This record gives sequence, C-alpha cells and structure tokens, in this order.
Amino acid sequence: MKINKIYLPLLFFSCVAMGIVIGGLINFPVTKPSLSKNDYKTKLNKLINFIDNEYVDDVKTDSIVDLTVNNILANLDPHSVYVPPSEQTAVAENMKGDFVGIGVNFYNYNDTIAVIKPIENGPAEKAGIKSGDRILYADNFKLFGKKLKNEVLYSKLKGEKESEVTLTIYRKSENKNLKIKVIRDIIPIKSVDIAILLNKTTGYIKINRFAETTADEFHTALLKLKKSGINSLVIDLRENGGGFMEMAVEIADELLKDKELIVFTKNKKGSIDKTYATEEGNFETGKVAVLIDENSASASEILAGAIQDNDRGLVYGRRSFGKGLVQREMGFDDGSAVRLTIARYYTPSGRSIQKPYVKGHTEEYYKESETRFESGELYEKGKIKIADSLKFKTKKGRTVYGGGGIVPDVFVPLEVEHGQESLEYILQTGIVGHFVFEQLDQNRNAFKGDDFQKFQAKMLNNETYISLFEKYLSKAGLDISLNKSRALVNRYITAEFARQLFGENHYYQIILKEDKMVKTVLNGK
Repeated sequence: MKINKIYLPLLFFSCVAMGIVIGGLINFPVTKPSLSKNDYKTKLNKLINFIDNEYVDDVKTDSIVDLTVNNILANLDPHSVYVPPSEQTAVAENMKGDFVGIGVNFYNYNDTIAVIKPIENGPAEKAGIKSGDRILYADNFKLFGKKLKNEVLYSKLKGEKESEVTLTIYRKSENKNLKIKVIRDIIPIKSVDIAILLNKTTGYIKINRFAETTADEFHTALLKLKKSGINSLVIDLRENGGGFMEMAVEIADELLKDKELIVFTKNKKGSIDKTYATEEGNFETGKVAVLIDENSASASEILAGAIQDNDRGLVYGRRSFGKGLVQREMGFDDGSAVRLTIARYYTPSGRSIQKPYVKGHTEEYYKESETRFESGELYEKGKIKIADSLKFKTKKGRTVYGGGGIVPDVFVPLEVEHGQESLEYILQTGIVGHFVFEQLDQNRNAFKGDDFQKFQAKMLNNETYISLFEKYLSKAGLDISLNKSRALVNRYITAEFARQLFGENHYYQIILKEDKMVKTVLNGK
C-alpha cells in the first residue's frame, strides 16, 4: 500500500492526538522503540526523534511538530492556540504598543507600496514622504513588481532606532523619482484611537485593543477630557477583541470606587483570585456609558461587565462575543509561542460570559456569530436567546445574564437593514480606505486648498463617490446594492476622505455625528 508523503504529517499528528504510536506495519531491520505507559510526557519527543533518525525520506521535522502542537491545542478550547514565529513578532509588537520603523500607512497597490498617509511627526513625514508616494526601493532592495512576504517587506522598512534607510520613491504629482533618507525611530501603535468632546460636557474615548500602553493612553486621554469640563464619559469598545486583562482592570479602577470588585478568576484547582478597585480613580462620580458590539471580546467584556455589575453606568449596543477564558503565553526558542487557557474569569456578580463550545470544534465555535444574523438578534433585543438559569443580580438588584457575552442594558441595532449585514462589516474594513486612496490618487487637486469646513460643504449630499464605490465593490466581486444605505455609505466615505486629507480627529468628527449608538447615549435613552 502506498501512502502519499503529504499525508504522513497528518498520520503522525493523529497518532499523537489519540495517544497511539504505531511502530511499523512492515518489516525493517531495527528494534521497535519501547514506550512506557507512564512516559507520556516524553512520547512526543521520542516519536519526533524516531522520525528524524529512521524515516525513509527527508522530512521537515519542524513542520510535523507545528502540526502536532496545533492538533493538541485544537482538542482543547477555541482560545488555546499556537502562534508560529512568522506571526509572533507582529503580535508582540502590536501588544507592546510600538515598533521601530519609518512611520507610514501603506498598502500594496498594483504591486507597488503606496503611501496612504505618513504618520504625523513620524520619521517619513519629517523626511518629506507624502501621501500618494510609491516606495520603489529600500536602499538597493526592490519593493515593486513582485509579491513580497510581509515579514520581508517589514524587515526592509523596520530596523534599529536611529538607523538610516534610503528610500527611492516615485512621486506621481511631479512624475519623477526621488531618493529620500529616513532615520528610523520609535513608532507608537495607538490603542486609544481618539479622545474628543461629543458636546460641552460629554467626553468620548475609543479603545481598539488592550495593549501594554492602553491604561497609560486612557489615563492621559481622561485627564485631557476632564480639563475640558466633562461630567459624562462614553467608552467605545466596539470591534475591540481584547488583549491584556490587566489593562482592562486598570481602566475600571479609574471609574470604580475603593474596594468595588472588578473581576475574579478561577483556575483548575478551584483557586479564586479577586481584583478590587483601589482608593482613588480619576472618574469615580461622573456618568459612564460603554459601547459594545458582537466583536467586543475578552478584556472588553471584563471592563463592560465591571461597569454593568457595579451599576456604575449603562452598557449600550449588542450582545458581546462571549469570551470568558484567560490565557497565559509560553514562548519557545524559535520565536513561536503557545497561548494556553489557564483560568475562567467572572464578572463581579459571579457570571461567566463564556459562550458554549465543544472541545475540538473551533470552526463551529466561531461560526456562532452567523446564527446571530439568522436569528435576527442584531436587530431586536427580544431575539437574544437567554437562559433563565443564568440570571444574576447587580449591586442594586438589576437582572443581568451569563452564558454567552454581555447583554447590553440599552439595545442598539445594526444601522443597515436586515439582509445587508455584509455591508456593515465592509464599512469597518480597509476597503473604504483603499477606495478613497485611489480616488485621491487619480486627482489629488480635487480638494487642494480646502479647509475642513469647505471640504464638508463639498461632500454634503455629493453622491458621486457612492456610485463609484458601488462599481469598486462590484469589480472586487462584491455585488452589493447600496440603495437602502446611501446615507450610511456616504458618511463612511466622507469620513475616510477626511482622515486621509486632515487626520484621525476629523474622521471621528464625521463618523460619530450620526452614529446610532452615540446618538442613543446623548439622547438619554
């Protein structure tokens, strides 16, 4: 019987997962290795060594190991995962909150690195790099006309602090190539996107993830808003998939009074670890509103749960993702890492908000979100399936629920009509940004000399770009009618133009003005 070599890793993989090692099915002139029943912890090493030393063909042992590790973890919970070396560096940088590089936002446009916008006051901007520039070479390394792996591309643009790289760029507006020397520097990766006033007394802070710097960023933003005289605070956790639990705890501590319970965890031994607010926070008395959606998870849910269970404020939006598991990371010498679930966390009222899962069925677990579309719960709070057995009480006796995410106090449906859900998520991706870049690239003089006020007037009721965007989506294979959501689409397009022309603050000025959740908060509902 012949076995294709491509299936061998899967076979080994299955053997390990089932705890069965087959010495061989045909005769070969070596003694079958013995495996003690009690020696299960070394079984994997023995198997890998056996393959490495005796297998008839050359095998990339590291790939088998990766497959084996992935299979072991796949039979645990959905959040215990293996992160290969190629991904771990980027993940670590993202969670650290900074990296060393040139400081540009870019994307691969027609096989060329196109600068969407240099980061304000970053090395590239200081050196003279402009929006629309194409980066052709980093020193003598060619960056166009070929598909580069991300790690290769990043390695050419990143580097040591104060190191120099000579960029050859093509500037379309001048139709010429330029050589520009850039001195690399530390580039912050913001986890707090924006901190602005919604009105004279209401502040707004948008948190995109919980990284090492998030608590400090939030603290700075909060103090800035307090100086402006706020007595109400809106914390936006929509699309925030979580991160470090400690950061969520520190932010909750800014809002809760001394000795109020923030969260507690329980490990396999039943050991409980409770975390309480400390003596003084910077916003313990003003009104608080937390915005969540179906993609708010983990640390986002810890913060929302702490606010809700302590009756510190109201949670607005739609039922959150439902991740109530805590992971710890173990790194390996090759740069890879395993994130292993070590505990469950509980909100102050005692509820676990972890949604149900079956071990080994990760795909089905993540597909649960699809049922939310089908059931209609993204449009009606009454459609949310809640088990009566999972009722809990807040400090003041309000009923809250466990078992599958944070159920908001004030429900706010999707802005698009039922059946148009895919459009909602298209607007949250980089597709709109790429479309706007290409429009500006074709004619950067369209808004030349315009201030923000003039820009807004020019874009008001201008549906030219909506039609162009519809064609853009169709060309990309996304045949979506925009007729029922033209105002929403126009708002996102206008906001993205504002971001690329004027900066992040102006994006939010436009996007939040008609935001349904924000309006619900401000209207006191």
